Amino acid sequence: MQIFKDEIFVELVGSGSFLPGKPIPADEVDYYLGELTMAPEKIQKWLKRIRLLMKELLEVEYYHFALDPTTRRFTEDNVTMSVKAAMEAIANADLKPGDIDLIVYGSAHQDQMPTASVRIQDALGIEQCAELSVHANCTSAYKALMLGADLIRNGRYNTALVISSGISSSELVAEYYNQPLVKKEELFLRYFLSDGAAAVVLKSASVPTNGLFIESNYIESIGGMKPSAMGNKRPAYYMNPREEYELGYHHLAQMFQEELRENFHEPGGSVFLKGLSRMLAKYPIDIDRIKYFQVNFPSRHIADLIMDECAGLGIRRSSLYSKMATMGYIGPPMALLCLDKIRKEEQLSKGDLILSFVTEVSKFMQAGYVIGKW
Repeated sequence: MQIFKDEIFVELVGSGSFLPGKPIPADEVDYYLGELTMAPEKIQKWLKRIRLLMKELLEVEYYHFALDPTTRRFTEDNVTMSVKAAMEAIANADLKPGDIDLIVYGSAHQDQMPTASVRIQDALGIEQCAELSVHANCTSAYKALMLGADLIRNGRYNTALVISSGISSSELVAEYYNQPLVKKEELFLRYFLSDGAAAVVLKSASVPTNGLFIESNYIESIGGMKPSAMGNKRPAYYMNPREEYELGYHHLAQMFQEELRENFHEPGGSVFLKGLSRMLAKYPIDIDRIKYFQVNFPSRHIADLIMDECAGLGIRRSSLYSKMATMGYIGPPMALLCLDKIRKEEQLSKGDLILSFVTEVSKFMQAGYVIGKW
């Protein structure tokens, strides 16, 4: 019988992040990812227009890609980036890899055996530990954080390494596409997704003193009656790779404009606002204590619209925290990378709160966390 321990607090004791390569100016995205010279002529003309629009809309100055534009070879993968972020987080916590007894890894999606969590364990040189891999688009980092915190809180483990990574460029390079089949919704992702990894170390504590502590974690799915707004066409079994390519089933697509807006906005507010409201109703906090509100969205424009809504909850616009302008949107790791930046670059006073929330659109899963300074 599992015996749960009472009064265990979860402290965030270390953090790290990794961005591959040098910062890439927005004007060089097509040079790095490659021009789609074999796409239909109508699509190529549309791409020329959308580049300028996305640059203005997103306000992203620099991106990071784990890709050599000359050799067209990748310089990193999800595991190598995760290990680099993890080593920094472990050192930042003044620990050694052998001190970790739980690894929880979160990524957008994965098609690899053995799973990434044990590959990371191997690369870190950890002979024995528990491990989990979570793949749930942009909620995966939040779910990994929740699992790490809850498994410490119930006494099952003492020290957890929570990691997330994303190498979106591998699905965005020109060579990945069956270009004659590409559609608009499969291409505009090229102008806001970026590569990177981040990690945090969680540790059990008997008394919350002078540190950052996990106060609450929240997850939900509201996609039961909504269409999938992001994903590929792969079925739930392995296809013949040639057939998959010939059909274009591997292309990553996302709905946009009216179709996405219709499913994101509902009577009474956006799905983001309603989800955040449910989280705050379940785990009430003092809104005035929010120092940083990390909105995990791939667009500054969307984040601004969300902040307009959140003002109705009493959340100050000045609390919005984003690093997207300097690195693009790295997907799930953004939720942990911002924690790393806050810990190392910002000032927190006793009582301050960090609130983060995300809506992903592959099936409208939502998640959030609250971390407090003690």
